[in-house]
Amino acid sequence: MSRRYDSRTTIFSPEGRLYQVEYAMEAIGNAGSAIGILSKDGVVLVGEKKVTSKLLQTSTSTEKMYKIDDHVACAVAGIMSDANILINTARVQAQRYTYAYQEPMPVEQLVQSLCDTKQGYTQFGGLRPFGVSFLFAGWDKNYGFQLYMSDPSGNYGGWKAAAIGANNQAAQSMLKQDYKDDITREEAIQLALKVLSKTMDSTSLTSEKLELAEVFLSPAGNVKYQVCSPESVSKLLVKSGLTQPAAEAS
Repeated sequence: MSRRYDSRTTIFSPEGRLYQVEYAMEAIGNAGSAIGILSKDGVVLVGEKKVTSKLLQTSTSTEKMYKIDDHVACAVAGIMSDANILINTARVQAQRYTYAYQEPMPVEQLVQSLCDTKQGYTQFGGLRPFGVSFLFAGWDKNYGFQLYMSDPSGNYGGWKAAAIGANNQAAQSMLKQDYKDDITREEAIQLALKVLSKTMDSTSLTSEKLELAEVFLSPAGNVKYQVCSPESVSKLLVKSGLTQPAAEAS
């Protein structure tokens, strides 16, 4: 039955489903996973880097984490070329708001404006949905630290802990069990690494296979976005008991 209704994004099936949008979500299920955790003193984002070949030159820049504005960052799962378009759109919107109103754009307003763009690609003929999901982490003066998740349909929601990409159902159920409302940033990092180690396809977790970023307030009260260096990630993995120190030294 689905064959008659899955050629276009604009046609509903008799069961009320948009098959092309569902297929876009399936594409994300094959991408490297990303996990976001909201803590009382910041937001933690962890992403799995898929190393497809050992011949590939490892990127010096981040592959899964992107800074949108001084107070907002995101983690990505899905088709990276699609993500780049949306990230650039979000950056322009954030700068336009700052230029017009002389203050940072509220996080939810930024997420909503980007999701409006995504939604448009599910309603007009001749377009395909963006095959990418985002985890947005940010801080604003209205609601403090926030974590949002959005998918190709244009839906978004605020979360305390969320997972996108491969094995996201298993990661989500683990987060549901272990998350506490008063979790600190350090505990959130430990939890994110633990969940990622259980849900990743590869057996061993190393600093080459993951990226870790945080959004937090500096002692001066400014919002700070920080990507952890591979050395810091290696130390955190040893501290969590997920990697042996001897293996790191060799």
